[in-house]
Amino acid sequence: MGNRTALVSGAGIAGTTLAYWLAWHGFRPTVVERGLWQRTSGSPVDVRGQALRVAERMGVLARLRAAATDVTGMRFVDTAGRSVGRVNLRALARSTGGGDVELPRGALASILQAASAEHAEFVFGDSIAGLTQDEHGVDVTFDHGRPRRFDLVIGADGLHSVVRRLAFGPDTNFVRHLGLYAATVPFNGSIEHRREVVMHNTPGRVVALHPSATGPIAFFAFRRPELAEFNHRDIDQHRTMLTGAYAAGSWRMPELLARAQASEDLYFDAVSRVDVPAWSAGRIALVGDAASCVSLFGDGSSLAMAGAFALAEELAATSDDHRSALRRYEARHRRLVEPRQRGVEQASHLLIPATWAGIRARNAATRLWPAAAAAGWLGSRLSTAGRGPAGRVPRPAGATSPG
Repeated sequence: MGNRTALVSGAGIAGTTLAYWLAWHGFRPTVVERGLWQRTSGSPVDVRGQALRVAERMGVLARLRAAATDVTGMRFVDTAGRSVGRVNLRALARSTGGGDVELPRGALASILQAASAEHAEFVFGDSIAGLTQDEHGVDVTFDHGRPRRFDLVIGADGLHSVVRRLAFGPDTNFVRHLGLYAATVPFNGSIEHRREVVMHNTPGRVVALHPSATGPIAFFAFRRPELAEFNHRDIDQHRTMLTGAYAAGSWRMPELLARAQASEDLYFDAVSRVDVPAWSAGRIALVGDAASCVSLFGDGSSLAMAGAFALAEELAATSDDHRSALRRYEARHRRLVEPRQRGVEQASHLLIPATWAGIRARNAATRLWPAAAAAGWLGSRLSTAGRGPAGRVPRPAGATSPG
Protein backbone atom coordinates (compact mmCIF):
# COMPACT_ATOMS: atom_id res chain seq x y z
CA MET A 1 0.00 0.00 0.00
CA GLY A 2 1.30 3.49 -0.87
CA ASN A 3 1.26 6.85 0.85
CA ARG A 4 2.19 5.49 4.27
CA THR A 5 4.60 8.16 5.52
CA ALA A 6 3.14 11.53 6.50
CA LEU A 7 4.72 14.70 7.85
CA VAL A 8 2.41 16.77 10.04
CA SER A 9 3.43 20.39 10.65
CA GLY A 10 2.22 21.56 14.06
CA ALA A 11 1.79 19.75 17.40
CA GLY A 12 -1.39 21.55 18.42
CA ILE A 13 -4.93 20.19 18.62
CA ALA A 14 -5.26 19.21 14.95
CA GLY A 15 -1.72 17.89 14.58
CA THR A 16 -1.72 15.60 17.62
CA THR A 17 -5.19 14.24 16.85
CA LEU A 18 -4.17 13.57 13.26
CA ALA A 19 -0.97 11.81 14.35
CA TYR A 20 -2.97 9.46 16.56
CA TRP A 21 -5.48 8.50 13.87
CA LEU A 22 -2.91 8.20 11.10
CA ALA A 23 -1.00 5.74 13.29
CA TRP A 24 -4.23 3.90 14.12
CA HIS A 25 -4.81 3.41 10.38
CA GLY A 26 -1.30 2.09 9.80
CA PHE A 27 0.50 5.23 8.61
CA ARG A 28 3.89 6.34 9.94
CA PRO A 29 3.41 9.96 11.04
CA THR A 30 6.12 12.46 11.92
CA VAL A 31 5.10 15.68 13.69
CA VAL A 32 7.34 18.75 13.49
CA GLU A 33 6.71 21.67 15.85
CA ARG A 34 8.47 25.05 15.82
CA GLY A 35 8.22 25.46 19.60
CA LEU A 36 10.49 23.62 22.00
CA TRP A 37 7.43 22.40 23.94
CA GLN A 38 3.66 22.64 23.97
CA ARG A 39 2.33 26.17 24.36
CA THR A 40 0.56 26.54 27.73
CA SER A 41 -1.12 29.92 27.15
CA GLY A 42 -4.38 30.64 25.35
CA SER A 43 -8.05 30.80 26.20
CA PRO A 44 -9.95 27.79 27.53
CA VAL A 45 -11.50 25.83 24.69
CA ASP A 46 -14.56 23.63 24.28
CA VAL A 47 -14.69 20.02 23.16
CA ARG A 48 -18.16 19.27 21.85
CA GLY A 49 -20.14 17.47 19.17
CA GLN A 50 -18.10 15.16 16.96
CA ALA A 51 -14.93 16.04 18.88
CA LEU A 52 -16.38 14.41 21.99
CA ARG A 53 -16.83 11.18 20.07
CA VAL A 54 -13.30 11.42 18.70
CA ALA A 55 -11.94 11.91 22.24
CA GLU A 56 -13.97 8.97 23.52
CA ARG A 57 -12.62 6.70 20.78
CA MET A 58 -9.09 7.85 21.64
CA GLY A 59 -9.67 6.87 25.27
CA VAL A 60 -8.94 10.37 26.60
CA LEU A 61 -12.42 11.67 27.44
CA ALA A 62 -12.05 10.92 31.16
CA ARG A 63 -8.76 12.87 31.23
CA LEU A 64 -10.41 15.81 29.48
CA ARG A 65 -13.20 15.87 32.05
CA ALA A 66 -10.68 15.69 34.91
CA ALA A 67 -8.93 18.80 33.50
CA ALA A 68 -12.18 20.69 32.90
CA THR A 69 -12.60 24.25 34.19
CA ASP A 70 -15.97 23.42 35.85
CA VAL A 71 -17.27 26.89 35.07
CA THR A 72 -20.97 27.23 35.84
CA GLY A 73 -21.76 30.76 34.70
CA MET A 74 -20.72 33.90 32.85
CA ARG A 75 -21.24 37.19 34.69
CA PHE A 76 -21.10 40.67 33.17
CA VAL A 77 -20.12 43.45 35.56
CA ASP A 78 -20.02 47.25 35.51
CA THR A 79 -17.20 49.58 36.52
CA ALA A 80 -17.79 48.91 40.23
CA GLY A 81 -17.94 45.14 39.74
CA ARG A 82 -21.72 44.97 40.16
CA SER A 83 -23.50 42.28 38.15
CA VAL A 84 -25.44 43.64 35.15
CA GLY A 85 -26.12 40.33 33.39
CA ARG A 86 -25.52 36.63 33.84
CA VAL A 87 -25.69 33.45 31.79
CA ASN A 88 -26.22 30.12 33.54
CA LEU A 89 -23.85 28.01 31.48
CA ARG A 90 -24.98 24.74 33.02
CA ALA A 91 -28.58 25.43 32.07
CA LEU A 92 -27.38 26.44 28.62
CA ALA A 93 -25.43 23.18 28.28
CA ARG A 94 -28.43 21.11 29.37
CA SER A 95 -30.66 22.91 26.87
CA THR A 96 -28.28 22.08 24.01
CA GLY A 97 -27.84 18.41 24.88
CA GLY A 98 -25.00 18.67 27.43
CA GLY A 99 -21.74 16.72 27.47
CA ASP A 100 -19.46 19.59 26.38
CA VAL A 101 -16.07 19.86 28.10
CA GLU A 102 -14.30 23.20 28.60
CA LEU A 103 -10.63 23.00 29.56
CA PRO A 104 -7.41 25.01 29.12
CA ARG A 105 -6.08 24.81 25.58
CA GLY A 106 -2.68 23.71 26.84
CA ALA A 107 -4.22 20.84 28.80
CA LEU A 108 -6.12 19.62 25.75
CA ALA A 109 -3.00 19.73 23.55
CA SER A 110 -0.91 17.93 26.19
CA ILE A 111 -3.50 15.16 26.64
CA LEU A 112 -3.77 14.63 22.88
CA GLN A 113 0.01 14.60 22.48
CA ALA A 114 0.39 12.05 25.28
CA ALA A 115 -2.13 9.81 23.51
CA SER A 116 -0.17 9.92 20.25
CA ALA A 117 3.41 10.16 21.55
CA GLU A 118 4.15 6.44 21.43
CA HIS A 119 2.81 6.07 17.90
CA ALA A 120 4.36 9.03 16.08
CA GLU A 121 7.77 10.67 15.79
CA PHE A 122 7.74 14.16 17.36
CA VAL A 123 10.40 16.74 16.44
CA PHE A 124 10.29 19.92 18.53
CA GLY A 125 12.29 23.08 17.89
CA ASP A 126 12.20 22.86 14.10
CA SER A 127 10.01 24.00 11.21
CA ILE A 128 9.52 23.31 7.52
CA ALA A 129 11.61 25.58 5.28
CA GLY A 130 10.80 24.24 1.82
CA LEU A 131 8.48 21.83 0.00
CA THR A 132 9.04 20.28 -3.43
CA GLN A 133 6.59 17.62 -4.58
CA ASP A 134 6.50 15.26 -7.54
CA GLU A 135 4.22 12.44 -8.62
CA HIS A 136 5.50 10.09 -5.92
CA GLY A 137 6.25 12.17 -2.83
CA VAL A 138 7.31 15.43 -1.21
CA ASP A 139 10.89 16.51 -0.52
CA VAL A 140 11.04 18.60 2.66
CA THR A 141 13.78 20.85 3.96
CA PHE A 142 13.83 22.13 7.53
CA ASP A 143 15.22 25.12 9.37
CA HIS A 144 17.56 22.86 11.35
CA GLY A 145 17.11 19.17 10.54
CA ARG A 146 18.32 17.20 7.54
CA PRO A 147 16.14 17.05 4.38
CA ARG A 148 13.63 14.19 4.28
CA ARG A 149 11.04 12.75 1.90
CA PHE A 150 7.45 11.85 2.74
CA ASP A 151 4.47 10.45 0.88
CA LEU A 152 2.21 13.19 2.25
CA VAL A 153 2.59 16.53 4.05
CA ILE A 154 -0.22 17.97 6.19
CA GLY A 155 -0.26 21.55 7.45
CA ALA A 156 -1.81 21.56 10.93
CA ASP A 157 0.13 24.68 11.86
CA GLY A 158 -2.66 27.13 12.55
CA LEU A 159 -3.62 30.62 11.48
CA HIS A 160 -0.06 31.50 10.43
CA SER A 161 0.56 28.21 8.61
CA VAL A 162 3.99 27.72 7.05
CA VAL A 163 2.71 24.85 4.91
CA ARG A 164 -0.12 27.01 3.54
CA ARG A 165 2.29 29.81 2.68
CA LEU A 166 4.79 27.48 0.96
CA ALA A 167 2.32 25.33 -0.98
CA PHE A 168 -0.75 27.53 -1.50
CA GLY A 169 0.38 31.16 -1.44
CA PRO A 170 0.79 34.19 0.86
CA ASP A 171 -1.48 34.82 3.84
CA THR A 172 -2.97 37.85 2.14
CA ASN A 173 -4.75 35.48 -0.26
CA PHE A 174 -6.55 33.58 2.47
CA VAL A 175 -6.58 35.39 5.85
CA ARG A 176 -9.20 38.07 6.57
CA HIS A 177 -8.85 40.25 9.64
CA LEU A 178 -12.11 40.49 11.61
CA GLY A 179 -11.36 43.84 13.22
CA LEU A 180 -10.31 42.38 16.58
CA TYR A 181 -7.19 41.50 18.53
CA ALA A 182 -7.18 39.17 21.52
CA ALA A 183 -4.76 38.27 24.32
CA THR A 184 -4.57 35.93 27.30
CA VAL A 185 -2.18 35.71 30.21
CA PRO A 186 -2.06 33.60 33.40
CA PHE A 187 -3.28 35.59 36.40
CA ASN A 188 -2.10 34.88 39.95
CA GLY A 189 -4.21 37.51 41.71
CA SER A 190 -7.48 37.12 43.56
CA ILE A 191 -10.78 36.32 41.90
CA GLU A 192 -14.15 36.70 43.58
CA HIS A 193 -16.15 34.21 41.52
CA ARG A 194 -14.25 30.94 41.37
CA ARG A 195 -16.71 29.12 39.12
CA GLU A 196 -17.79 31.96 36.87
CA VAL A 197 -16.23 33.85 33.99
CA VAL A 198 -16.44 37.54 34.92
CA MET A 199 -16.46 40.00 32.02
CA HIS A 200 -16.37 43.79 31.88
CA ASN A 201 -17.14 45.70 28.69
CA THR A 202 -16.59 49.22 27.51
CA PRO A 203 -17.39 50.06 23.88
CA GLY A 204 -15.17 47.98 21.63
CA ARG A 205 -13.30 46.33 24.50
CA VAL A 206 -13.72 43.44 26.89
CA VAL A 207 -11.57 42.17 29.72
CA ALA A 208 -12.40 39.00 31.63
CA LEU A 209 -11.19 36.68 34.37
CA HIS A 210 -11.67 33.00 33.62
CA PRO A 211 -11.13 30.38 36.35
CA SER A 212 -9.44 27.13 35.37
CA ALA A 213 -7.96 24.05 36.97
CA THR A 214 -4.44 25.42 36.48
CA GLY A 215 -5.20 28.93 37.75
CA PRO A 216 -7.17 31.95 36.55
CA ILE A 217 -6.63 33.39 33.07
CA ALA A 218 -7.01 37.05 32.12
CA PHE A 219 -8.55 37.62 28.71
CA PHE A 220 -8.52 40.77 26.58
CA ALA A 221 -10.18 41.50 23.24
CA PHE A 222 -10.58 44.83 21.53
CA ARG A 223 -11.70 46.26 18.22
CA ARG A 224 -9.04 47.77 15.98
CA PRO A 225 -8.55 47.96 12.20
CA GLU A 226 -5.90 45.67 10.78
CA LEU A 227 -2.35 46.77 11.55
CA ALA A 228 -0.35 46.27 8.36
CA GLU A 229 2.95 45.76 10.21
CA PHE A 230 1.49 43.36 12.81
CA ASN A 231 3.87 40.54 13.77
CA HIS A 232 2.32 37.69 15.74
CA ARG A 233 5.75 36.83 17.23
CA ASP A 234 6.68 40.36 18.43
CA ILE A 235 5.78 40.44 22.15
CA ASP A 236 6.96 44.04 22.56
CA GLN A 237 4.57 45.13 19.84
CA HIS A 238 1.79 43.18 21.54
CA ARG A 239 2.40 44.92 24.87
CA THR A 240 2.34 48.30 23.14
CA MET A 241 -0.98 47.50 21.47
CA LEU A 242 -2.51 46.33 24.74
CA THR A 243 -1.39 49.49 26.51
CA GLY A 244 -2.90 51.63 23.80
CA ALA A 245 -6.22 49.80 24.03
CA TYR A 246 -6.52 49.51 27.83
CA ALA A 247 -4.51 52.36 29.38
CA ALA A 248 -7.70 54.32 30.20
CA GLY A 249 -9.38 51.35 31.81
CA SER A 250 -12.09 50.71 34.36
CA TRP A 251 -12.95 47.85 36.73
CA ARG A 252 -9.76 45.74 37.05
CA MET A 253 -8.30 46.69 33.66
CA PRO A 254 -5.20 48.48 35.07
CA GLU A 255 -4.33 45.52 37.30
CA LEU A 256 -4.78 42.97 34.52
CA LEU A 257 -2.89 45.12 32.03
CA ALA A 258 0.05 45.34 34.43
CA ARG A 259 0.07 41.55 34.68
CA ALA A 260 0.12 41.22 30.89
CA GLN A 261 2.97 43.72 30.61
CA ALA A 262 5.10 41.78 33.11
CA SER A 263 4.43 38.25 31.85
CA GLU A 264 6.58 36.28 29.43
CA ASP A 265 3.64 33.91 28.87
CA LEU A 266 1.50 36.42 26.98
CA TYR A 267 -0.53 35.09 24.06
CA PHE A 268 -1.62 37.77 21.57
CA ASP A 269 -2.94 37.55 18.03
CA ALA A 270 -5.32 39.00 15.49
CA VAL A 271 -8.79 37.50 15.32
CA SER A 272 -9.06 36.30 11.74
CA ARG A 273 -10.94 34.07 9.38
CA VAL A 274 -9.16 31.74 6.97
CA ASP A 275 -10.79 30.79 3.67
CA VAL A 276 -8.78 28.53 1.36
CA PRO A 277 -10.65 27.61 -1.85
CA ALA A 278 -9.12 24.10 -1.92
CA TRP A 279 -7.56 22.40 1.09
CA SER A 280 -5.14 20.24 -0.89
CA ALA A 281 -2.55 20.69 -3.63
CA GLY A 282 -1.23 17.38 -4.88
CA ARG A 283 0.27 15.53 -1.92
CA ILE A 284 0.04 18.50 0.45
CA ALA A 285 -3.11 19.26 2.49
CA LEU A 286 -4.34 21.50 5.30
CA VAL A 287 -6.35 20.75 8.43
CA GLY A 288 -7.62 22.76 11.40
CA ASP A 289 -7.06 26.52 11.52
CA ALA A 290 -4.57 26.32 8.64
CA ALA A 291 -7.46 25.40 6.34
CA SER A 292 -10.45 27.15 7.87
CA CYS A 293 -9.70 29.23 10.92
CA VAL A 294 -12.72 30.50 12.84
CA SER A 295 -10.61 31.83 15.67
CA LEU A 296 -11.93 32.78 19.11
CA PHE A 297 -15.64 32.32 18.44
CA GLY A 298 -16.04 29.30 16.21
CA ASP A 299 -15.38 26.00 18.04
CA GLY A 300 -11.90 25.86 16.52
CA SER A 301 -10.56 23.08 18.75
CA SER A 302 -13.58 20.84 18.23
CA LEU A 303 -13.46 21.41 14.49
CA ALA A 304 -9.72 20.65 14.49
CA MET A 305 -10.28 17.30 16.19
CA ALA A 306 -13.18 16.36 13.93
CA GLY A 307 -11.28 17.42 10.82
CA ALA A 308 -8.17 15.47 11.76
CA PHE A 309 -10.25 12.34 12.36
CA ALA A 310 -12.02 12.74 9.01
CA LEU A 311 -8.74 13.33 7.15
CA ALA A 312 -7.07 10.21 8.56
CA GLU A 313 -10.16 8.10 7.89
CA GLU A 314 -10.46 9.19 4.27
CA LEU A 315 -6.75 8.70 3.60
CA ALA A 316 -7.00 5.19 5.00
CA ALA A 317 -10.02 4.34 2.85
CA THR A 318 -8.05 4.84 -0.39
CA SER A 319 -4.42 5.03 0.64
CA ASP A 320 -3.24 4.51 -2.95
CA ASP A 321 -5.38 7.41 -4.21
CA HIS A 322 -4.60 10.44 -2.08
CA ARG A 323 -6.33 12.86 -4.45
CA SER A 324 -9.72 11.20 -4.06
CA ALA A 325 -9.21 10.85 -0.32
CA LEU A 326 -8.37 14.53 0.12
CA ARG A 327 -11.38 15.62 -1.96
CA ARG A 328 -13.70 13.47 0.19
CA TYR A 329 -12.17 14.81 3.40
CA GLU A 330 -12.68 18.40 2.30
CA ALA A 331 -16.27 17.89 1.18
CA ARG A 332 -17.09 16.07 4.40
CA HIS A 333 -15.50 18.55 6.79
CA ARG A 334 -16.63 21.74 5.05
CA ARG A 335 -20.19 20.81 6.03
CA LEU A 336 -19.16 21.28 9.66
CA VAL A 337 -16.94 24.32 9.19
CA GLU A 338 -18.97 26.65 7.03
CA PRO A 339 -21.94 27.16 9.40
CA ARG A 340 -19.48 28.02 12.22
CA GLN A 341 -17.68 30.54 10.04
CA ARG A 342 -20.93 32.28 9.17
CA GLY A 343 -21.65 32.84 12.88
CA VAL A 344 -18.28 34.28 13.89
CA GLU A 345 -19.00 37.96 13.35
CA GLN A 346 -22.38 37.74 15.08
CA ALA A 347 -20.69 36.17 18.10
CA SER A 348 -18.09 38.95 18.18
CA HIS A 349 -20.83 41.59 18.46
CA LEU A 350 -22.31 39.76 21.46
CA LEU A 351 -19.00 39.44 23.25
CA ILE A 352 -17.58 42.85 22.30
CA PRO A 353 -20.36 45.33 21.49
CA ALA A 354 -19.06 48.49 19.82
CA THR A 355 -21.37 50.92 21.68
CA TRP A 356 -22.86 51.47 25.14
CA ALA A 357 -26.31 50.78 23.67
CA GLY A 358 -25.05 47.45 22.36
CA ILE A 359 -23.60 46.56 25.76
CA ARG A 360 -26.90 47.34 27.51
CA ALA A 361 -28.89 45.35 24.96
CA ARG A 362 -26.57 42.35 25.30
CA ASN A 363 -26.78 42.44 29.10
CA ALA A 364 -30.59 42.57 28.99
CA ALA A 365 -30.70 39.65 26.57
CA THR A 366 -28.60 37.30 28.72
CA ARG A 367 -31.65 36.01 30.57
CA LEU A 368 -33.09 34.75 27.26
CA TRP A 369 -30.09 32.79 26.02
CA PRO A 370 -30.87 29.39 27.61
CA ALA A 371 -34.41 29.45 26.18
CA ALA A 372 -33.14 30.44 22.75
CA ALA A 373 -30.52 27.69 22.82
CA ALA A 374 -33.14 25.12 23.78
CA ALA A 375 -35.31 26.17 20.84
CA GLY A 376 -32.32 25.86 18.51
CA TRP A 377 -31.45 22.41 19.84
CA LEU A 378 -35.04 21.22 19.39
CA GLY A 379 -35.08 22.58 15.86
CA SER A 380 -31.89 20.75 14.98
CA ARG A 381 -33.27 17.50 16.40
CA LEU A 382 -36.46 17.85 14.34
CA SER A 383 -34.53 18.69 11.18
CA THR A 384 -32.43 15.53 11.45
CA ALA A 385 -35.23 13.20 12.59
CA GLY A 386 -35.39 10.05 10.54
CA ARG A 387 -31.83 10.25 9.27
CA GLY A 388 -29.56 7.32 9.94
CA PRO A 389 -26.12 7.74 11.49
CA ALA A 390 -23.40 9.15 9.27
CA GLY A 391 -21.52 6.48 7.36
CA ARG A 392 -18.08 5.44 8.53
CA VAL A 393 -15.32 3.95 6.41
CA PRO A 394 -14.27 0.47 7.66
CA ARG A 395 -10.88 0.18 9.29
CA PRO A 396 -8.33 -1.02 6.75
CA ALA A 397 -7.15 -4.60 7.02
CA GLY A 398 -3.91 -4.89 8.96
CA ALA A 399 -4.26 -1.60 10.85
CA THR A 400 -3.44 -1.74 14.53
CA SER A 401 -4.85 0.36 17.32
CA PRO A 402 -2.41 2.47 19.35
CA GLY A 403 -2.26 1.38 22.95
